[in-house]
Amino acid sequence: MADAAALLREHLDAERLLVGEAVGDDYTHDECLTVAPVRPAVVVRPTCTAEVATVLRVADEHRIPVVARGSGTGLSGAGTPVEGAIVVSFERMDAIVEIDEANHVAVVQPGVTLEHLDAELAARGLVYPVFPGEYSASLGGNVNTNAGGMRAVRYGVTRHHVIGLEAVLASGEVIRTGGKLVKTSTGYDLTQLVIGSEGTLALVTEATLRVYPRAAHQATILAPFATLDQVMDAVPRVVASGVGPLILEYIDLLTMAATSAHLGLELGIPQEVKDTALAYLVVMMESTHADRLDEDVHAVSQLLHELGAVDAYVLPAQAATDLVSAREKAFWVAKANNADDVIDTVVPRAAMAEFMRRVGELAGEHQAWIAGCGHAGDGNVHLGIFQSDPVERSRLLHALFAAAQDLGGAISGEHGIGVAKKEYFLELEDPVKLRLMRAIKASFDPNGILNPGTLLD
Repeated sequence: MADAAALLREHLDAERLLVGEAVGDDYTHDECLTVAPVRPAVVVRPTCTAEVATVLRVADEHRIPVVARGSGTGLSGAGTPVEGAIVVSFERMDAIVEIDEANHVAVVQPGVTLEHLDAELAARGLVYPVFPGEYSASLGGNVNTNAGGMRAVRYGVTRHHVIGLEAVLASGEVIRTGGKLVKTSTGYDLTQLVIGSEGTLALVTEATLRVYPRAAHQATILAPFATLDQVMDAVPRVVASGVGPLILEYIDLLTMAATSAHLGLELGIPQEVKDTALAYLVVMMESTHADRLDEDVHAVSQLLHELGAVDAYVLPAQAATDLVSAREKAFWVAKANNADDVIDTVVPRAAMAEFMRRVGELAGEHQAWIAGCGHAGDGNVHLGIFQSDPVERSRLLHALFAAAQDLGGAISGEHGIGVAKKEYFLELEDPVKLRLMRAIKASFDPNGILNPGTLLD
């Protein structure tokens, strides 16, 4: 293995490089529960695209693996380096290059966090609608995993809002795709190809994002149900009502109890209601007009009663904020309760009830405890898996993913495949599609230096 640090010192200021004890533990892993940390050979903290290009030219020439890093909030192991790797950390490429209000776009570097971007846009009455739950997450990481989040039921996921990229290929060549265009039909869409590729095709150094007017008014309804089946059956009806919910989430009894205890969440639900509720549906709506929002709240509350809700509570603003914040911290609650894995399987929205019935059956068959919540509005089910035997857990995951695919779903809705779910992906995916993906990878990265071992072998 070439001495990566020595080679890079010939081209970059030493201050850009971290080696040895200077490489902190954060650079050795992401937040995946099942992939072991690995200490890289060197961490590079570039400040511009030209420096990223230099790193990749050197790495490609000497066949040194390269792993991109944003905020390290990923859940699939794609941000964990391999032995001897160069980690390219984008923490210093964190500028909002431009907010173009006339074209409703924001141009950002990959190290910009969602929190930073949201603060800048809020001051202008605008919003970037993709919020995958962790506001410290970087836009570069969001692009690489095609992040979604709770607002996907209304606004879609990352790929619906990224309209242009600047990216560096493994060769060190820099390309620009898309731009401030509403539409284009000019050759293959390389922007969409790079989005969700988990750092295996190119390193994104700039993204052009759609932004939208920020709605002034929001309201949140919390509806307890006696069974999870009732919640799942209600979801398509709420979507079909025409109110266009901003958030449509389900939380099962176990997750709600653990979250409330862990975060001290108090929503004012009477104890007699808690005693009868096995699942909850959270419906958030927004509008530019308060009176229209009131009409939607009334209509949805009435519909939820008709669909079997024990009650429908319109939460005060602070309680609603606390509930959404708690839901976003569900992963940390699962981690604190020693979950053995967390998955984010996705199925067609109308198939969620059947999928959750299969989840219950599989939990029993494999002696596992499975607790969950998820983006009910788009079929993205987040499950905490409690089964400490790795062999039995692997069989359970295979069965869960196969069940999702049988219903027209997929292994991951937003976390990505990474390293953690790769074996299941390679076993269950169509071999023809895998062959095409390998050909694309070879075209972008012929020497296989970009995030090797992630997604594909």
